[in-house]
Amino acid sequence: MEYHNPVLLKESVDGLDVKPDGIYVDVTFGGGGHSREILSRLGENGKLYAFDQDKDALANKIEDNRFVLINENFRFLKRFLRFYGVKQVDGILGDFGVSSHQFNEAGRGFSTRFDAKLDMRMNQGDKLSAFEVVNNYEEEQLKKLFYAYADLKNAPKLARTIVSERKNNPIETSEQLNELLKPLLFKGKENKILAQIYQAIRIEVNQEIEVLKEFLLQTEELLKPDGRLSLISYHSLEDRLVKRYIRSGLFEGEPEKDMYGNISVPFKKVSGLIVPSKEEIQQNNRARSAKLRVARKL
Repeated sequence: MEYHNPVLLKESVDGLDVKPDGIYVDVTFGGGGHSREILSRLGENGKLYAFDQDKDALANKIEDNRFVLINENFRFLKRFLRFYGVKQVDGILGDFGVSSHQFNEAGRGFSTRFDAKLDMRMNQGDKLSAFEVVNNYEEEQLKKLFYAYADLKNAPKLARTIVSERKNNPIETSEQLNELLKPLLFKGKENKILAQIYQAIRIEVNQEIEVLKEFLLQTEELLKPDGRLSLISYHSLEDRLVKRYIRSGLFEGEPEKDMYGNISVPFKKVSGLIVPSKEEIQQNNRARSAKLRVARKL
């Protein structure tokens, strides 16, 4: 199965500051590129747990007695680590968004390039698919989704067009959706805007924002003091949540101060924002919007 080069491989694993006998978690296993790199830096007593809710990722399982692959959504991070008797870890790595494999597997419906059934589920066992979102969400829900997750100014028009079309025919495939929306897209930017529309639907289908928040809230308890968080995001919504959480332990608002005016925060950032080099973007187009943030647990 084709899984592309992992994004910001060296930088994100460097960010973990791997200790040979440490316990680490890769919450987005995918093709296993980041996991292999972590294992290469672990000694024989080190341990790596990886999560991936997509059954396809199981084909990439690494045969290594220091490695455990858990076929679950990383929103259940704490629960499944407990199951393995792990209460705290030395580092957690996450590379959010869709794997190249998921984009390139036509039948999964993630990409605007293929005509496929509207699906976009990262976990094929989930009930909510892109078909449900496009055909059953109310106009107001669709409008909010296009505003919030794709920042599209013409969200009301997109939502209205979808709702009016589906009264006559269900919208079942990406080709149908693309043809329907093409007239509403700015000339010369059709593909870019379609990709944003698909991104918005995908985020909704997989509850990506809720999942990210649930995950981040567990990291504070799971990381040992001085433990590392190394997280790669691909769109501004995710990156903003990661940045705010690292800065204040909150997603919005400001942390409370004690009577001396000090704030107590769980993390300290280790470096500024890290982005891929020009060379990496040339070799791997998927890297172009990647942003890496690294933090240390206080």
